[in-house]
Amino acid sequence: MASLIVFSLGLVWLIPFTNICSLAITISNETESDRQALLCFKAQLSSPAEVFSSWSKASLDFCNWNGVTCSTQPPHRVMELNLASQGIAGSIPPCIASLTSLTKLQLSNNSFHGDIPSELGLLSQLSNLNLSTNSLEGRIPSSLSRCRHLEEINLSNNKLQGGIPSAFDNLPELQTLVLSENRLSGTIPPSLGSSLSLKYVDLGRNALTGEIPETLVNSSSLEVLRLMSNSLGRKLPNALFNSTTLITICLQKNSFIGYIPPITATSPQVKHLDLGGNQLSGTIPSSIGDLSSLLTLRLQENNLAGSIPETLGNFQTLEVLSLRQNNLSGIVPPSLFEIFSLKVLDMANNSLTGRLPSDIGYTLPSIEGLSLYSNKFEGPIPDSLLNAYNLSILYLTDNHFTGLIPSFGSLPNLEELDVSYNMLEAVDWDFISSLLNCSRLTRLLLAGINLQGNLPKYVGNLSSTMKELYLNDNNISGPIPQEIGNLRNLKELHMDNNSFTGNIPPTIGNLINLEHLALERNKLSGQIPDTIGNLVQLSYLTLDWNNLSGRIPETIGNCNRLETFNLAHNSLNGSMPETILKITPAREFDLSHNHLSGGIPEEVGKLINLNKLSISNNMLSGNIPSTLSKCVHLQYIEMQNNFFEGSIPQSFEQLKGIKELDLSRNNLSGKIPVFLASLNSLEHLNLSFNNFDGEIPSGGVFANSSAVSVEGNNHLCASMGDRKRKHKTLVLVAKIAIPILGIEYGMNEKISTKGDVYSFGVLLLEMITGRSPRDEKFSDGTNLHNLVARVFPTSIHDIVDPAML
Repeated sequence: MASLIVFSLGLVWLIPFTNICSLAITISNETESDRQALLCFKAQLSSPAEVFSSWSKASLDFCNWNGVTCSTQPPHRVMELNLASQGIAGSIPPCIASLTSLTKLQLSNNSFHGDIPSELGLLSQLSNLNLSTNSLEGRIPSSLSRCRHLEEINLSNNKLQGGIPSAFDNLPELQTLVLSENRLSGTIPPSLGSSLSLKYVDLGRNALTGEIPETLVNSSSLEVLRLMSNSLGRKLPNALFNSTTLITICLQKNSFIGYIPPITATSPQVKHLDLGGNQLSGTIPSSIGDLSSLLTLRLQENNLAGSIPETLGNFQTLEVLSLRQNNLSGIVPPSLFEIFSLKVLDMANNSLTGRLPSDIGYTLPSIEGLSLYSNKFEGPIPDSLLNAYNLSILYLTDNHFTGLIPSFGSLPNLEELDVSYNMLEAVDWDFISSLLNCSRLTRLLLAGINLQGNLPKYVGNLSSTMKELYLNDNNISGPIPQEIGNLRNLKELHMDNNSFTGNIPPTIGNLINLEHLALERNKLSGQIPDTIGNLVQLSYLTLDWNNLSGRIPETIGNCNRLETFNLAHNSLNGSMPETILKITPAREFDLSHNHLSGGIPEEVGKLINLNKLSISNNMLSGNIPSTLSKCVHLQYIEMQNNFFEGSIPQSFEQLKGIKELDLSRNNLSGKIPVFLASLNSLEHLNLSFNNFDGEIPSGGVFANSSAVSVEGNNHLCASMGDRKRKHKTLVLVAKIAIPILGIEYGMNEKISTKGDVYSFGVLLLEMITGRSPRDEKFSDGTNLHNLVARVFPTSIHDIVDPAML
């Protein structure tokens, strides 16, 4: 009995010990499963060595591995995996789904590709999923709807396709959905608005179509709605401004039409409203002024018309107002220039009139950007703007402003100034000297404001940050200052359409960041400096319509990014340098109206992107190189008025996109190639005044006599088809005309040209022959009788009334 009691007590102690062992085994299995899942994840990816250096098979403490966060209480399961911005590449391994306790998965800003594994739907505890900024493809797996604790999904900036899963309405805790910058298509699921917790929706920059679901704008929880840059259309939902929760509405760059819906008193909490870049029409509703909490209002690039409502001046906190590129007209309400909080005011490209308030610099003390270009504003530019200390951007281009250009040098934060194409005056260049104080100035546009006199040397002392300088379309004379070369950060220099004289300064070669150089239509002379070859970033070079002479510098070949290259209408001589024919990005190449000689180098075929080649009116000679046909993008070839010889290369049949071909006034010979008739894009062909012989091809461009010129080729004849057509025409004319002639024209009487003229008149002769009686054609005695005999050598009875015989 005693032994039985002892045995029973032993069992009592053994039972809890067994449970503990079982629990330990379970815990061990779960943690080991997580460790193996992490090792599996690592094994299928590539990355910099340091990313997974701590992820070792020999290491059992995976909770200390890079990017891994575990629960603080045992069992120590993986709760978070954060490997954002680690340079990892590969497909997301499905084995990550074995981390069954995972709540946050952060893999953004890497190089993951392929599909999102559907196995992620097994992560039942997942609350935060961020796979943004990768190269993921395929559809969004609907299995994610099984992760019912998801609060945030961010799949933005990938290459995802297909539609938005309607099953997302099964995520009762979802607050943030970001699917922007993908290739998603289809409509927005109405069920998306049924979520009671959804606060933030960003579906921008996709290819979504259809309407905005009413359920979405009626959501009782939604605060941010971003649907910009899609193909959404039709009218805006009437309920858009009925929401009591919406704070941000971004619908720009879609295809919405109709009016801006009425704004009710229930939506004063809206802070950001962007409806720009649509096709909205009508007027700006005055009720928009009831959105008293607005910080930004963007209605630009629509078809809004009428005047600006005065209620827009009611805003007390507005910082950004953009009404650019509409059809607005009339005078701007003065109250609009009195919004103290306003930082950006953009009303450009409308038809607004009136004057700017003289105190604008005081009533807009916070203004940083003022853009009023392409309107009808008039009067002086207010001097009070010089008190707008924070002003960094001022665009007043293309208006009717008058008076002196203010000295903007008192604006230390000024970065961009454009007063081009107004009726301003500049008694001297003091306004330029004042700008020397603007150390942040990057863009200075002074085009078309009637600037006169010499450009001062201190222009080279403008801000070292200057990137764009526009002085074109003025009356500036004298030399280009050498000091211009001090503006070493310039990317664009436009001095065209002035009266600059003298040489192009060699210091121009100091502008090594220059991309656009426009000096055309001046009175510049001398040689093009070799230093121009230092401008290796140059994509646009126009020196045409000057008095430049000498040879084209071979150093221009260093400018291997040139797309537009125009030296036309100068006095350049010598041969065409082979180096400039290696600038493969060139699209427009114009050396016309110079004194260039020699042949076209075979290297011209390297200009594979060429769209237009104009070398007309020079003294070039030799054969046209067959390699020109390698420029398959050519649409315009102008080679007239040279001394080219030989035939048109057969290889030109490869120029399928050619629209205009002018080879006139050369010494070309041989037959006109038949393939020219099969170039379907060819609209104008000029082969006049050469030495071509044989038949003129028929069909294609040759069927349009106004599109083809072959005059001045004395050995050409019409094609057999054209001759037959002319024969039939002459027969028809004769059948009409002969019956009204005297019977002697049907017999073999001797008839003279004079008899034709005086007996039947000039009109009849010209009607049949198409020539004047004084034409040399008739010098050999040719007359109407001969013409009739040619057409009807044995059939005179076919046309003459038998009663007359």
